[in-house]
Amino acid sequence: MMLSRRRLMGAGIVGAGVFGAMPAWARGASLTQHGGAVRTGFDEVSGTHIDLTVSEGMRVVEGRRGHTVAVNGSVPGPLLRLKEGTTVRLNVHNALTEDTSIHWHGLLVPFHLDGVPGVSFPGISPGASFTAEFPVRQAGTYWWHSHSNLQEQAGHYGPIVVDPIEPDPVQADRDYVMLLSEFTPMHPHAIMDKLKKGEGYFNYQQTSFTDDYPLEAGQRRMWGRMRMMATDILDVTGSTYTYLANGHGPQEGLEYLFNPGERVRIRVINGSAMSFFNVRIPGAKIQVVAADGLNVRPVPVQEFQIGTAETYDIVVEPRGEAMTIVAEAMDRSGMAVATLASRPGARAPVPALRDPPLLTMADMGMNHGGMDHGAKGDEMDHSQMDHSMPAKTTAPEPMESMDMSGMDMRDTSRLPPTVEVGPGIDMVAMNPVDRMGDPGIGLDTVPHRVLTYKDLVALKRNDDPRTPSRMLEIHLTGNMERYMWSFDGEKYSSVTDHPIRFAYDERVRVKLVNNTMMAHPIHLHGHFFELVNGAPEGFQPQKHTMIVQPGGYAQFDLTADEPGDWAFHCHLLYHMHSGMFQVVSVAQSGGAAGAAG
Repeated sequence: MMLSRRRLMGAGIVGAGVFGAMPAWARGASLTQHGGAVRTGFDEVSGTHIDLTVSEGMRVVEGRRGHTVAVNGSVPGPLLRLKEGTTVRLNVHNALTEDTSIHWHGLLVPFHLDGVPGVSFPGISPGASFTAEFPVRQAGTYWWHSHSNLQEQAGHYGPIVVDPIEPDPVQADRDYVMLLSEFTPMHPHAIMDKLKKGEGYFNYQQTSFTDDYPLEAGQRRMWGRMRMMATDILDVTGSTYTYLANGHGPQEGLEYLFNPGERVRIRVINGSAMSFFNVRIPGAKIQVVAADGLNVRPVPVQEFQIGTAETYDIVVEPRGEAMTIVAEAMDRSGMAVATLASRPGARAPVPALRDPPLLTMADMGMNHGGMDHGAKGDEMDHSQMDHSMPAKTTAPEPMESMDMSGMDMRDTSRLPPTVEVGPGIDMVAMNPVDRMGDPGIGLDTVPHRVLTYKDLVALKRNDDPRTPSRMLEIHLTGNMERYMWSFDGEKYSSVTDHPIRFAYDERVRVKLVNNTMMAHPIHLHGHFFELVNGAPEGFQPQKHTMIVQPGGYAQFDLTADEPGDWAFHCHLLYHMHSGMFQVVSVAQSGGAAGAAG
């Protein structure tokens, strides 16, 4: 069994420094010319001048071989260790045969350095280089990834840690990164092709005549009439993915060493293309101390769900000889595994995968307990509802028999006129409610405390106390059968001339309504926004990515103070690629319009 660890504090630093001093693979030579030697795990690069070389090759994970895009010869690519208050010069060299790019996810940078082809720059051509030089304005845990084509799925990503200029309020004896991702031998475009032809292609947990799911005959008929799957949790699953921690498969023995009595900080980054993970350390209490790079008041939990592109910093005090860190895919089709070990090779039991969860009435946007009876929900025939179906935290009332014939899940008259109705919409949430208090799909019945967005409180007071001057409502829309995804019913390709516009320094409340039965991690580039989660005045937590639970809504307050054009999209790679993407244009100071449009 392979042993690997990434001790970050006090570890030797691999300086990127002078490009010419790099080994062949880092200078852009074809990896296939060197035996396809893509390495697993990442080095660390730091300093004010850093070179990153994108190339391609083959790699093997637990016996499966596939094409990969590597940076500086490894997957994940190197950890960028930066220092708040300095200026960094990042040189990206493209040794691929197609365009590439790097987006510095979560870092506040000028928009033309944000690394999104077609929005902030044209991309990096084969054989060309691009330099992003900017002041490092913040501390915390972030990551980087390609925004070109589907390269992110193939391995083009890596972590970022920014050390604070002031004393770190999080005190720990050890400091590690746990970057979660996936490996598949299948080419990303083959995955996209299969999703377009059959939405359930990768779902090996579908209901059947002989399954053990706790569904009654009436409930099975209901799902059948809706032409939906109660187990449609993730589009791409463990049927093709091997889930990775720092590039290592679950059998490859990633270790984080500790001494008894030490406090260990783990920076958990979800750098996957399509996966939500439920993270827990059986037997340990976890303190969540930062979300998306920014410090929060410590929250003791025993499990948390991390959406694609989110980061959470946690602190644990391991006990015994070893403890297992489990990152279980949300649909429970596989897991990434690492070990907190008091000595090399020490192991703790790895728990079995839990039973797959089922979608509920709340995930359909039918929240009986939170219904707005002044809206069109009054048109529903409650006498025909199936109240036996389990509900999530936002729909706590028990439900008994339901006849779905009295409901129209595709009633587009419920949508506001800002939503373009067409073949790209096959579901409308009938009664979406605020689901900030939900722990995530499948975690509402576990017998321990799970993090929710309502638990997060900023550690420091936010710097903009203004009340938002307007509300902007955006609908998350899709057609699962055709694998079409969009905002307000419009795919990105059809709305590039109509960005979402904000005045400079405008304070806006944005309400995201999810009309689909999938959770979407929505990411805004170039900004942090405040979750409207009931936190004390001035202490709403700030994030750059927010999960919008299926059939519900979530809100954030935004101060649009970073001028330029910014990507705004679902961070599920194939959803973004299918159209759930938009441009947010923030006017220049003084009122000039953004460049887009």
